[in-house]
Amino acid sequence: MSPQIAHVGSPRLRGLVSHIGRGAVERDREARAPFTEFALLKQARIGALRLPRDAGGGGATLPELFALVIDLGEADPNVAHSLRNHFQFLEGLIRRPHADNGPWIEHALAGRLFGQAATEVAHQKAGGFAEEFDTTTDRTDAGLRLNGTKYYSTGNLYADLIVVASRGPDGGPARLVVPSDRPGVIIERDWDGIGQRFTGSGTTRFVDVPVLDSDFLSVGTLFGDAPPYLATFPQLYLTAVITGILRRASRDAADLVRSKQRSFYHAAGDTPVEDPILQETVGYLSSQAYVAEAAVLTAAAALEEATNAHGTEKEYSLAVEAALKAAKAKVVIDEQAMRATAEFLFDVGGGTAVRQSAHLDRHWRNIRTIASHNPRTYKAKAIGNYDINGTALPNAGYF
Repeated sequence: MSPQIAHVGSPRLRGLVSHIGRGAVERDREARAPFTEFALLKQARIGALRLPRDAGGGGATLPELFALVIDLGEADPNVAHSLRNHFQFLEGLIRRPHADNGPWIEHALAGRLFGQAATEVAHQKAGGFAEEFDTTTDRTDAGLRLNGTKYYSTGNLYADLIVVASRGPDGGPARLVVPSDRPGVIIERDWDGIGQRFTGSGTTRFVDVPVLDSDFLSVGTLFGDAPPYLATFPQLYLTAVITGILRRASRDAADLVRSKQRSFYHAAGDTPVEDPILQETVGYLSSQAYVAEAAVLTAAAALEEATNAHGTEKEYSLAVEAALKAAKAKVVIDEQAMRATAEFLFDVGGGTAVRQSAHLDRHWRNIRTIASHNPRTYKAKAIGNYDINGTALPNAGYF
């Protein structure tokens, strides 16, 4: 029997998120990946939160899920980010219901997590809906075998199953799901980014991996029946993680001011907590975190409307609205969050804030790394082109 799910808003889930947050600085200091924390999340069946309650899931709405992502981003953005591909995969199943989804739904209900292996750097344009792959699933005398190399494999270190995009045995595109511990699956720990160091965003290799007929998720075109703006979910997810980091930075700034014993001789207050300049700076940080959260949850509500309208004549217009709101949120939040964690946080902390033992630089490093997935300049240009000329947003991997 699967363990009881930890529902959104439950004391159990709040306690788990708090526990993850308490160890985040120590894990960063020790360069320790959160394997123990992921074991706890699997026990809580966090990966089933979006599945219906009557099926054994958590029944969470999209705003509820994104609020949790913000909470996790505040606690440890490595953990929050590493769950993104799982929730993206499940969301695809929810938005494209099919009788064949049953086995994958059952895995999620049991607490197992999915990773993804899609990106191949040989392709010159990132973010498009690729249907040609160097990774192959071929028929051999020993049966079907999977071979290839994928990059930016965020979360695969902690995944139980990996969704792989490949060239199928008949030459067309195919998606299959293989256990992460199957012989020949090699998940490298070679991610060397300046931030999000424990997301396992490195290389996944498949070397003569045995493939069963039951492993195939789909064969043929991968996106022909895809809902419009299918990528709004994963893009808004990244903005939610950044929002969580911003909220943590705001909290850290207030803690810094409270903990300081000395002030500058020319400061505006006798003590740091009485200094109106420091109060104003912390107020800006807190306000930015609040507005960022509101923007993400507003976009999440719009995305829920689009999701619920699947198959109706309203779906496309609602999906466009959700994509626009998610894009606008990213453009502003990325810029504000990077400045807040590179300037404001250190303005209130002085020399105390720049000590390596404080690990406050991790906030900017993590935000800068996440924001680089999809540069805000291109996003702002697309929004402006839409507002001025009515040009549709690109309907591919970044919107």
